[in-house]
Formats: sequence, C-alpha cells, structure tokens
Amino acid sequence: MAPASEPAYFTKVRQAGHPVVRDLPKFDLDAYIANYKGKTRFDRLLHIGTTSTLLAAEALRYAVAEAKQGRDIRNYDAAVSAIMEIMPGDRHATPDVAWKEKVNKQIKAESDRLETELRGYKNNLIKESIRMGYDDLGQHYHRTGELVESVKAFGRMRDFCTTPSHVVVMNLRLISVSIDQRNWLAVQTNVQKLRSPGQQFAEAQRLAAKLSASMGLALLASGNYEEAAKEFIDTDPRMAQARLDDPADEEAFNEVLTPNDVAVYGGLSALASMDRTDLQKKVLDNNRFRSYLELEPHIRRAITCFVSSKYSLCLSILDSYRSDYLLDIHLHQHLGELYSQIRSKAIQQYFVPFSCATFAALAAAFDTDEQTIEQELTGMIKRGSLVARIDLVNRVLVARRLDARRKVHEHALQMTKDYERTAHLRILRTEMIHAGLEVTDKGKALGSGIARDNTGGEQFYGNSSAGNFVGEGAGRSLRSGLRG
Repeated sequence: MAPASEPAYFTKVRQAGHPVVRDLPKFDLDAYIANYKGKTRFDRLLHIGTTSTLLAAEALRYAVAEAKQGRDIRNYDAAVSAIMEIMPGDRHATPDVAWKEKVNKQIKAESDRLETELRGYKNNLIKESIRMGYDDLGQHYHRTGELVESVKAFGRMRDFCTTPSHVVVMNLRLISVSIDQRNWLAVQTNVQKLRSPGQQFAEAQRLAAKLSASMGLALLASGNYEEAAKEFIDTDPRMAQARLDDPADEEAFNEVLTPNDVAVYGGLSALASMDRTDLQKKVLDNNRFRSYLELEPHIRRAITCFVSSKYSLCLSILDSYRSDYLLDIHLHQHLGELYSQIRSKAIQQYFVPFSCATFAALAAAFDTDEQTIEQELTGMIKRGSLVARIDLVNRVLVARRLDARRKVHEHALQMTKDYERTAHLRILRTEMIHAGLEVTDKGKALGSGIARDNTGGEQFYGNSSAGNFVGEGAGRSLRSGLRG
C-alpha cells in the first residue's frame, strides 16, 4: 500500500510494473552525482527523480539545472515534464520558453557555421581538415542530443583517417554515442574493431580500460552476465586511480561510468555466473580487480561470504543495497534477474553436500519461510537448475543421485562398440592393401574403369568417398573375378 503522501505518478508507475524506491539510499546525492559528467549525469538524475519517492524533488531540480547548462533541449523538456507530473506546483514546472528559443538560435547558428566550414574543407580537398570538420560536427550533434546525426558524422570520418590514432578516436566517439543511444550491438562492434588481432593500435592498448568497461556494459545490458563479469574483472586498474574531478585525466571514463560502477557491475555479474572456486580464483585473488573492489568494500564482503558458504549473510548484504542499485541507470533493469540467479546459486551450493534437506532447515539457512522456499525450489527444479525431487508429505528436498554402476556399465559398452568398429576398419584396410588397392593422387578419372599407363600395363581406377584409388596390375584379376 503506497503512503498517502506519495505522488500519484509513482502509484501509476508501480502499477505499470516499473520499480519505485521508497527507502532512502545509502549514498549522498550530491557526492554521488559529482562523480559523473556529460549526458550520463543528466540521465542518472532523471532516473533517480522518476524512481525514488524521497529524492524525486531534489534530483529533478538538479536535472533541470543540469539541462540548462547544456544545449540539449530534449533533456530540459524531459525534466520539466517529470516535474509537472510529480510536483505540479513547483516553480520549475513552468517551461522557460525564452531560454529554449535562445538555445535553439545558438544551435542553428553553430550548425550552419560547422557545415559551411566543412564544405570549404571539402572544396580544398585536405583530408585532415575534412576529418576534423566531421569530428567537430559530430561532437556538436552529440552535445545537442542529435545522436543519429552524430553517428553519421563520426562514421564519415572513416574515409579521411590517415593514422591509427585517427581510427581510435573515431571508434571511441562512436562507442560513446552508441552508449547514449543504448545501441549495445554498435558498442560491441566498435570495441571489437579496436581489438582486432589483424590491426595493432598502440592507443587502443593505452585505452584498454575504457574498452573493457564499454564491452562489459554492453554485455550486461544484453543479459550475458558471465561474459560481462569477465570484461569488468579484466578492466585495467589504471582507471581505478583516475581523478574524476580532473578533465585532463585521460584514464577517467566518468562520462559513462566510474570505477565504483565497475566494481558493482563486475561483482554482481560474477556472483550470478561463477561458482565458488572461480569467485575465489578470478575475483578475490585477481590483482587487477582488487583495486576496484577496494572502492566498494560491501561487494568484496558479499563475495567473501559466498565463497565461505555464508549464503544468508551474503544475501542480506546485497538486499541492504537494493535501493541503491535500483537507482542505477544501467543496473535497475537487471537487478531482479541478478539477485534471483545469485540466490538460486546459493541454494544449489548449500544443497550439494546433502542427500536430503528439510524445508525448515533451508528456510532457516536463507532467512525466509517454508512456503517461499518451497516455491523457489519448485521453480528451480522446473528450470533444470536443481537436480532434486520434492517430498511434500515429509516436506523434504531429496537429491537425485546418479546410479554410478549403471554409468560405468554404459561407458564400458560404449568402449566395446568403439573398439569393435576400430578393429573392423583396420582389418578392412589390411585386406584392401593385400588386394592392391591404395588411396593415391595418381587417379584422375571421373568414373571407374581400366586405363593403360605409359609402360603398357593396366591400372584399375575407381572413385570412393575417400578419393580415387588405383591398383597396379589388379585390373585383369578384378575383371576375371567379376566375370566369375
């Protein structure tokens, strides 16, 4: 039941199936949003404002201010529209028409200037100037929210790139715009181009952290959690030491995500897709990823608890940060599936050493009631993720053990069949050699028949699935055998 003070907007959103956060997150909004820049800063503020009932007013006012600092009028309209629905009486609910007209004129003037300069560069046929002209035009379209036009402009740079560094810059621009478009296939394509083994880009090696983070984000958005975890875990640790408040720091990637996001995304994806052995070896003992885990100690704590078989504590740690993750622009859509997979894996790992377990013991181990654990177990068995049977009379989960003796007998029978087939083929080959039939490259005839070689002798040619076979002097004996 929604509180009486909750705006009607959130009630409508909840009924539509979208998450609404009514708890206060653990982060401070000012400190959190200060780590980002560019379009993702506005997108995160708008998402928090339209998801959190407690932070809606503050986040949306920040979103309006952020939109007015840029030149994307669509962002401003989206923020004002959200305020009108959530806080109709707020002073920011009235659009600033004068500002919109002013910015529209500035955008048109800037677009005309850049297009005129580009036409001049094309007339002069200077490739470097044309490339820079398309680059400036693409960045202008990106700042103004014309993402489709931005992709076209950056794509046209390709024919005018004369050095490997130009190719790297072009692909990085396309990756950034594709992430803002949520075009994850394009992100993966451009990252793979820079990672292509046929082309070695020194700049791409220096920007390996950004490429890994971008690929991991694309795989996470696509629901491929295992591959996403590998990309985040392999992210170069140089990004973890980047100064987010220094625009000149090339290691920073806070126009997309921060090192803290890498730790959270990588940790949750690993928990959902790796077993305890891999978590210990590939995550906790990984020196590259350790720099990121130090930024989010609760993620490291949750993984350590999972590896130590303290599943209830691991799940409670993750549940305590659920509100924070629901307010993350990239994570909120996958949080339910990630948490479900992590919980299912915990139940599987818990049940491994037992031949049977009561519902009461399972419910106590995972801090829930017997009815809920029964529903979870039923769902896991139907999906095939848990090999067991449920005894509803005794309320016991019984493991389905494989018959080891039957498995050994089946393996022995299969080995016997394989040995018999191998022996038959060897005997057949021996008989063919004794008959003078061998596989060779000499026969070029299209059909079976008798041909005469240069010495006047007869040869028998034939075709088989393995190739042409020739038997010298065997033609007459075979013909006589056929007549007989």
